[in-house]
Amino acid sequence: MLSLKKKAHSDLHARSVGLISDTHIPARAKKIPAKVFELFQNVGFIVHAGDLVQLEVLDELEQLAPVLAVHGNMDGPNVREKLPEMNTLKVLDWRIGVTHDSGALFGRSKIRRIAEENRFKVLVYGHTHRPSIKWENNILFINPGSPTDPLPPFITRPTVGILRINRDKIQPEVISL
Repeated sequence: MLSLKKKAHSDLHARSVGLISDTHIPARAKKIPAKVFELFQNVGFIVHAGDLVQLEVLDELEQLAPVLAVHGNMDGPNVREKLPEMNTLKVLDWRIGVTHDSGALFGRSKIRRIAEENRFKVLVYGHTHRPSIKWENNILFINPGSPTDPLPPFITRPTVGILRINRDKIQPEVISL
């Protein structure tokens, strides 16, 4: 669980969560696009769903808000030893899980099982580099895509996501950069 003691945020900010994944810095891009910092300027938290490649990505994002992150399949030993495979964040009464490879490419059974076993109301995942928002049995499954390496290129644009949360509902959005 993320510790939020290092930064105090107002209740209003705590209701917005920035979502990012598959940044692959510096392997596929030199830096996080400036538009990401613009979009995440007023979020209370940031969730990174893996494949950072360099831990410095977290340092940059933490200039804006506390970051909850997991490692991905392209992250080396230095990232894997610092970040778990799965993590959890609770905003208001919403339990949000994050993992890199949810198995979504091979059907919905693994992703459903992860969410149900952990009682997640939201499961954020990455790996595919393709944005996706799906609701199933009152559980939100969201992939913010990639801000630096969308797949397939020329069809999918660079993207991030934002969750707007209140006590009654979550409004997910994927934003093209």
